[in-house]
Amino acid sequence: MNNLKSDFTPSELRKFRRLKTPHGIQQALDAMPYHLEDTAWSPRRVLRENTSHCYEGALFAAAALRLNGYPPLILDLEAEHDTDHVIAVYQVDGCWGAVAKSNYTGCRYREPVYRTLRELALSYFDTYFNLRGERTLRTFSRPVHMQRFDPLHWMTSEEPVWFVAEYLLTISHTSLVTPKQAKRLHRLDGRSFRAGCLERAEKKS
Repeated sequence: MNNLKSDFTPSELRKFRRLKTPHGIQQALDAMPYHLEDTAWSPRRVLRENTSHCYEGALFAAAALRLNGYPPLILDLEAEHDTDHVIAVYQVDGCWGAVAKSNYTGCRYREPVYRTLRELALSYFDTYFNLRGERTLRTFSRPVHMQRFDPLHWMTSEEPVWFVAEYLLTISHTSLVTPKQAKRLHRLDGRSFRAGCLERAEKKS
């Protein structure tokens, strides 16, 4: 771990350690503008640019958790007719919480009150929807310990770190709803849809 810390500059380390807690990390992510570019920046690049999207935000959160004493774990939420969502997960007193960057209001932070990862994943179900108002969350992955990517310098690389996203496509996911349940799902009501899209970033025409 000391060797990994040395990959960051003293200034970068101070910025990460200033975040202190999962909630502090979430506040840092919330303060960053959400961007819609097709990039895969490392946590170092996110820190420098002060903007991120879902995938980059999860990696940033995992690095920040690590530098503040937590294991760097991410989890993939898989959707149908929608994009996947990657979150950083952590435990306090045996219960799971999450830190996340999202363009939708309800797909971000979770307090560490969930006894299982399934409970945590299901907490995103009602707020995970596409622009047609369809509830789209279907499966979740096991936690991935980011230590496996240390030889590829995932925290500090100046090159795109797509290799993490590519790995998430290869691992098994567990279903949250049955096909029969999925067919019975209703579209989101208008008020919930508008609330979930509050301050949503959109590409400029």
